[in-house]
This record gives sequence, structure tokens and C-alpha cells, in this order.
Amino acid sequence: MKYMILMQFSGQMKDAVPPIDTWPVGDLQAHIQFMHDTNGKLVESGEFVDAQGLAAPDQAKIVRAGEGGAAVVTDGPFPETKEFLVGYWIVDCESPERAIDLAAHISAAPGPGGRPLNMPIELRQVMSDAPSEEL
Repeated sequence: MKYMILMQFSGQMKDAVPPIDTWPVGDLQAHIQFMHDTNGKLVESGEFVDAQGLAAPDQAKIVRAGEGGAAVVTDGPFPETKEFLVGYWIVDCESPERAIDLAAHISAAPGPGGRPLNMPIELRQVMSDAPSEEL
């Protein structure tokens, strides 16, 4: 079964975790290495499908179809945004439990001082198959 693991940054975290662009270089390198190591382990296990980090929300665009289908583009995000997507993985796992274990591992990515971030991770089954009732 394929799952999408979505790493969210929560506005609730901003008091506990400083913005990533203010982290000491060593902490940032450790965080990025954790992500590379996680991807490598997923490749080795055959579970890796795709993973990408995303640009910051201040670079986002909201696009809607306007008159005659023409694109209407608005800058984002909006001030009421409390959470935003910072990256994702698509994995192909044998069970929902394995996908949950992977999400928990990713949640514990190191932050400042090496402390686990315990970031909120959203887990969704990719609907190429019938939905799993186990999640």
C-alpha cells in the first residue's frame, strides 16, 4: 500500500522551535542528514517512492480559474494559516502499522541542540487501491 507522509510545521511550534533559518549550522546539518539517512533507509528497504522538501509559504501562489478559465494568481500564505506543509514522502509499505512507524520516526527529526522536533505528521493512504480500514 502506498502512503503519503506529510511533514507539517505548526504555528504552535514556533514558541518551542526557532525558525530553521536561525538554527546553528551544525543543527541544520544534522537535521538535513537525518532526512538523507531516512531516505537512504527507505531506498534500501524498497519502500521509497518519492520525497521532496517544499519552498517556504511566502513563496506560494494560490491559483484559481477566473473568467474564461484564465488563471487568477494570488500570493500566499494568508495570516490565518497556522500550519503549512514543509515536505512529503511517498512510501510503499506492507502495512498501515509500518507507515505509522515511519511517520513517528520522521516526527522525531532532530532540531536545535539535537532535540527531537516531534513535528505533527499527517499520514494518508494513496488511493490507488481501496482504502484501508486499518488507519
